[in-house]
Amino acid sequence: MQLGTLDWSIIAAFFIVSLAIGLWTSRKSGESSKEFFLSGRNMPWWLLGVSMVATTFSADTPNLVTDIVRKQGVAGNWAWWAFLLTGMLTVFVYARLWRRSGVMTDLEFYEMRYSGAPARFLRGFRAIYLGVFFNVMIMATVCLAGIKIGSVMLGISAETTVILVGVITVAYSALGGLRGIVITDFVQFGLAMIGAFWAAIYIVGLPEVGGLDQLFTHPNVSDKLNFIPDMSDPEMYIPLLVIPLAVQWWNVWYPGSEPGGGGYIAQRMLAAKNERHAVGATFLYNAFHYALRPWPWILIALASLIVFPDLDSIRTAFPGADKIDDDLAYSAMLTYLSPGLKGLVVASLIAALMSTLSTHLNWGASYVVNDYYKRFRKPDATEKDMVNVGRISTVALMVLAALFALVLNNALEAFNILLQIGAGTGLIFILRWFWWRINAYTEIAGMFISFAVAIFMNFAYPSLGLPELESWQVLLIGIGLTTVGWLVVTFMTRPTDEATLISFYQKIKPGGPGWDPVIAAMPAGTTATGNGNLAFGILAMLLGAMTIYSVLFATGFYLYGNLTGTIVSLAITAIGSIFLWMNRSRF
Repeated sequence: MQLGTLDWSIIAAFFIVSLAIGLWTSRKSGESSKEFFLSGRNMPWWLLGVSMVATTFSADTPNLVTDIVRKQGVAGNWAWWAFLLTGMLTVFVYARLWRRSGVMTDLEFYEMRYSGAPARFLRGFRAIYLGVFFNVMIMATVCLAGIKIGSVMLGISAETTVILVGVITVAYSALGGLRGIVITDFVQFGLAMIGAFWAAIYIVGLPEVGGLDQLFTHPNVSDKLNFIPDMSDPEMYIPLLVIPLAVQWWNVWYPGSEPGGGGYIAQRMLAAKNERHAVGATFLYNAFHYALRPWPWILIALASLIVFPDLDSIRTAFPGADKIDDDLAYSAMLTYLSPGLKGLVVASLIAALMSTLSTHLNWGASYVVNDYYKRFRKPDATEKDMVNVGRISTVALMVLAALFALVLNNALEAFNILLQIGAGTGLIFILRWFWWRINAYTEIAGMFISFAVAIFMNFAYPSLGLPELESWQVLLIGIGLTTVGWLVVTFMTRPTDEATLISFYQKIKPGGPGWDPVIAAMPAGTTATGNGNLAFGILAMLLGAMTIYSVLFATGFYLYGNLTGTIVSLAITAIGSIFLWMNRSRF
């Protein structure tokens, strides 16, 4: 795809703005580790919410959606739509708890909730396991999307792509810290959404596609439009709907959708001005993530089935492209854009790529600095030392991610591997706030068992000559083995020290019957009232999810020309919105 002067000017302007924000915020962010990693805990909900959604809008996200739609239809998106339930649980139950904890990172939580050597080990090990190894794998999938965009849209090599993007992203991330990243995210998200919507409108109007009516009636597309998979075919509805809604959302750990919150989502909540801002930020994030963003990508994915009906057609059109799979169809469709719009869309994809990378770089560096370097290597480290190590870690993480990206093939493959590694651990992250018996050994067991099962099922099992399993069957096996394992370990090991449990409960005030033994052990006259109604929070979670799903489906029904479906969905949206608004003081 040839870019003109206007296109390159738009891209150059975006790079200049990103670097300028990094330079502008560098002095403030360099004052302390709290400024560098949490923006001084003084960020407003709307800025943090947009930052969360900008981070999860990576350049590989439309590629992933395209891969899903081309293979499984629109209904295949339940693989990630189901995580809205997790998100709403975080909004109405966990956001306040995280902000109330006052920790620097979610890993610091371990030594607040658990006690002794197991708690120290868990914090230090996960600082490296998540902050470096797991984080590098996630960033590599993001870089992979950049590689595919670069090869198709710009005709540049994989190595050139990761070097160019990596240098710019590291520059403003290392300079501006979280403050610079959050402000840049706001600009990047606006640009990314304008590019996504404009590109979808343009592509649907191409002569090859012929508008919405011809798109939806085309034989390559018409059988892929349903929101719900074919309920008469277990091979469709079990993996696409039943597993995500019944099991996956609450029992699988996935970055950005952790049950109970965590990772960079927790980092944003911890950076909020107060608990209400933490709640508002996570609600805005989920609304934008699930209701606002998906349809431009879905429309382009459906259009690609007309223009590029199979992989051979993509190979023929782009003989020099790297790592061809269905996810490449998104980038392939963008080559049809007009001058000017090409530059805007390329810049928007670069923005999406960089926003995700910058967040993961800062998040991973916060683990390395706060939960490994400061905690175990140099307890007397000065604030200057911690900021410097954070900046060095940022560079190192980017280099490792770039190298790993060169060996990956497609986004869906990486998505499934990440789901499998986290299978069976999600329930731990939910229960640890509300059940006193969860201990550090529980989390250690869940982490190692899930990883071992994932490695065995993905790499050893296929070589044993046993019956081939579907990905959802592998996921269930991982969940089952991991859950049984950590439950056994929990009851075979000693509980967390009583003093630690009492201290945790008094600080967090989670409430719920799971803390009754701890409350009974408190000294006479100690206040032990939990803060908030857990049952009401779960009700709000369900209604919040219903509201956002209804907006998502109302948009789809409108595009499909289904007036009845649109009206019914909007009515459900109104009911849920009224309930949430009338009870907003309780959140």
